[in-house]
Amino acid sequence: MTSPSSSGSARTRERAALLARILSERILILDGAMGTMIQRYRLDEAAFRGERFREHSKDLKGDNDLLCLTQPKIVGEIHRAYFDAGADVATTNTFNGTAISQHEYGLQAFAYEISREAARIARAEADAAEKRDPARPRFVAGSLAPTNRTASISPDVNDPAARNVSFIELRDAYRENARGLVDGGADILLVETVFDTLNAKAALFAIEEEFEARGFRLPVICSGTITDLSGRTLSGQTPEAFYASVSHVPLFAVGLNCALGSSQMKPFLAALAGVARVPVSVYPNAGLPNAFGGYDETPEEMAANLREMADDGWVNIAGSCCGSTPEHTRAIACATATDSSPVDFM
Repeated sequence: MTSPSSSGSARTRERAALLARILSERILILDGAMGTMIQRYRLDEAAFRGERFREHSKDLKGDNDLLCLTQPKIVGEIHRAYFDAGADVATTNTFNGTAISQHEYGLQAFAYEISREAARIARAEADAAEKRDPARPRFVAGSLAPTNRTASISPDVNDPAARNVSFIELRDAYRENARGLVDGGADILLVETVFDTLNAKAALFAIEEEFEARGFRLPVICSGTITDLSGRTLSGQTPEAFYASVSHVPLFAVGLNCALGSSQMKPFLAALAGVARVPVSVYPNAGLPNAFGGYDETPEEMAANLREMADDGWVNIAGSCCGSTPEHTRAIACATATDSSPVDFM
């Protein structure tokens, strides 16, 4: 009789092999922004709370991850829109899925459940999309994001040695996050929007612990964030230094996302692609924020820039981040549809 763990391991290996085969044939398409799409629903405090959290003591409007528990149909609709637009991979609605981030809302006890349900929702939509079009497999990337604290930068300008989180606290929070995402059916774990590489190293350490405990592993992507045109992360690393700091982990891919628009990201992605020995991912914002906090880069502009990056041989996985919509995904998928991945790293 096959045990549940061996059955899960076999399925994981099959999905990972399928993912690698697709990546060797063409550019893989990630989805776009979750928050931008949630804003379109104009949800009020009551909608965020749902019935379950109606009496919760803190305001919950803005806790997008909680919608995995209180408004799962909306989260599913957003995943479906991105799949219908041509995405191969849906990213879970867990950007604030750790207990550290949920502490702001007094919901740290629900972090595991949020992560698990987020992956389940995305898994259901991925399976449904694959059923509609069996020739195109669909995947789920479980998001492990940076949290609202930083392990290597002091929150107090008068005390450079001060820290508001430890590596162990981050490791524990990420372990719970990863456990929920794997239990919910993620195919990939995505450590994303890395502005402090020490935070990312805690996430990667936790992921490796989780894999060891389970006896199998999922593909892992690590994506950094260049915070401004200086070309460095918030903790001061260049793209090359960022890659050097995480390259000890057996990554499926490494990349850049968020902060910058696609045109501003080009030189930094080129630098990363120049040193990476694994496939490279990119999912930029829809331009730099304007005076009203909006994003102005059109789907056509972003798609043209990502097509140039693909032509230059820098990109294996392409998508979009803050301010983007399914229209951006559709344009990117169309622009890169005839390209195979520039390098077969598998």
